[in-house]
Amino acid sequence: MADQATQPKAQAEPRGRRRVETGVVVSDKMNKTRRVEIPRLVKHPRYGKYIKRRTICHVHDEANEPHVGDTVEIMETRPLSKTKCWRLVRVVRKSALAPAVAAGVPETEQPAPTA
Repeated sequence: MADQATQPKAQAEPRGRRRVETGVVVSDKMNKTRRVEIPRLVKHPRYGKYIKRRTICHVHDEANEPHVGDTVEIMETRPLSKTKCWRLVRVVRKSALAPAVAAGVPETEQPAPTA
């Protein structure tokens, strides 16, 4: 009985497994938040044809690391805001769409036209 009193309640109860999903970043306009799309195929109940469906998740990212087109791995977490209940685990693959933007390289300035 004394052993139970000394242990914190959080350690005594094991928490459930958190879902881990892989998706593609579709928006990086918010600070510390990314919108990630998780595509899936669903079989139509009557016709049997597979239909594309998607789930949009708002993901917390402290470092603002991934950009549009990057493939990321996300994990379910406690609610962080009204819409955010996922957090970024890692960037699986960088996008080939905008390597200069992803690397943080500034755009080159064009020379002024001469008269």
